[in-house]
Amino acid sequence: MTLSGFFEADGRQLSRAGIVLLMAPFFVLIAFAFLYPLVNLLSISVLEPAPTLANYERVFDNPVYARVLFRTLRIALLVSLLSLLLSFPVALLMANSTGPKAVFLTACVLLPFWSSVLVRTAAWAVLLQRNGLVNQTLQAVGLTSEPVTLLYTQGAVVVAMTHVLMPFMVLPIYGALRNIPSDYARAAAISGAGPVRTFWEVTLPLAMPGVIGGVILVFLSALGYFITPALLGSPQEMMIATLISQQMRENLDWPFAAALVGVLTLFVTIITIAFSKVFRFDRMMGGRT
Repeated sequence: MTLSGFFEADGRQLSRAGIVLLMAPFFVLIAFAFLYPLVNLLSISVLEPAPTLANYERVFDNPVYARVLFRTLRIALLVSLLSLLLSFPVALLMANSTGPKAVFLTACVLLPFWSSVLVRTAAWAVLLQRNGLVNQTLQAVGLTSEPVTLLYTQGAVVVAMTHVLMPFMVLPIYGALRNIPSDYARAAAISGAGPVRTFWEVTLPLAMPGVIGGVILVFLSALGYFITPALLGSPQEMMIATLISQQMRENLDWPFAAALVGVLTLFVTIITIAFSKVFRFDRMMGGRT
């Protein structure tokens, strides 16, 4: 096949063969780096020590594991909600800024994003310890008379995960806000709408693709988060990723750990399909409305 075979007759657009050729390295990488290890791991859950579904029955029969699954969903929802509430004003300020101010705000979002998750989690451990800055501040302003337990609680996990995952919410919303023509706000003002009404009836609806994309990214990432819950949470606040790690490293129960991975994968797949049915993925991540 000649090079012209990879283009349409007008020579401007790639043909189906050209698209397949360009996407081939991506599909090969996905097949060997994601699909093969996942299928291999899931096969352990039903084939070892013998062909059985007992490992999956164990997940749903034991209320302890059901509570871990429910807690994981609840924390993922809390983190998504807090990330949205905190990220929207930041994204709005970035979208309405220019020059050095825009560069500074973008750097404030991207520099933590590029730093290690482990470092950011360790920083929260220092801040939330009994003699940390947060406890010292609470005592200094008179809210508490003695240090309170902040570390190894569900609150610490939620706060730290919100901080770590916020860039995944800020960037899609920022992209959506940047795609809103400034003429729309001026037209709303000429029509008599104040800033609040313009925000609720013009800005927010047009930013929804970015909001939806950010919520999906944060929620799905939070479902399988490991480092922050493992370091800042307690055994009573265990999430499913920590439980999987515990079964693999401490109990050496790989078939049961593989069954937990299968359940988590099923949850993520169902949620992704549900979102794709309700919302269009091509309008997410700040795409044009």
